[in-house]
Amino acid sequence: MRILLVNPNTTRSMTEKAAAAARAVAGPMTKIEAATSLMGPASIEGHYDGALALPGLLDEIRKGEAAGAEAAVIACFDDTGLDAARAMASIPVLGICESALVTAGFLAQRFTVVTTLERSRVLIEDLAARYGLGHRAKVRAADIPVLQLEEEGSGALDKLRRQIELALEKDGAEAIVLGCAGMADLAYALQQDYHVPVIDGVSAAIKQAEALVAQRLTTSKRGSYAAPLAKAYTGAMSMFAPTE
Repeated sequence: MRILLVNPNTTRSMTEKAAAAARAVAGPMTKIEAATSLMGPASIEGHYDGALALPGLLDEIRKGEAAGAEAAVIACFDDTGLDAARAMASIPVLGICESALVTAGFLAQRFTVVTTLERSRVLIEDLAARYGLGHRAKVRAADIPVLQLEEEGSGALDKLRRQIELALEKDGAEAIVLGCAGMADLAYALQQDYHVPVIDGVSAAIKQAEALVAQRLTTSKRGSYAAPLAKAYTGAMSMFAPTE
């Protein structure tokens, strides 16, 4: 089984971190093929970055599917480009926010997502509501720019821990969801420290992708995710023009 893991930002070290988390949970017959977007922002923090990350993301999914990937995972907790990718691809495409929230729902009645910045908190609250879990999920922002997760001595881990402690104390959280792919390497250690489930969306999405492929299930092409109609696209977007 071949699963494509796409980092929609251009920071390769984040791709490597997410890929390591994916390979740690993948089954012995699963090959993780990791790709980093070749165009767009160095990190995705809010709607503007997310919009400009879409072309690079879609290009990597398109190439990965053509090369034989059986499912794709978008390694950004904003679920950047998820709907567009599902419409474009004929293989299952998963977002790590949706996958993490669904997994948390299996394990706890109330849970808190701890993410990076306030602008991301609002976006994730909207996603949780869309996925039908807004009444069970709270979202906290740790005031951590995404790239600080890559910097030793930045204090990012201390800020993250503080918000986890507040979630357990104030929110009544029964589980914690890490709201950034750049936190993928922290889940197990934090779970050991706080004695509650700590969910990493990358790991959750990989296992769900494996299950979909094993069941020979893919995205419905009736209605919302129907393949885009053939038409001309101009300028820099011409490479994305649907042909069928």
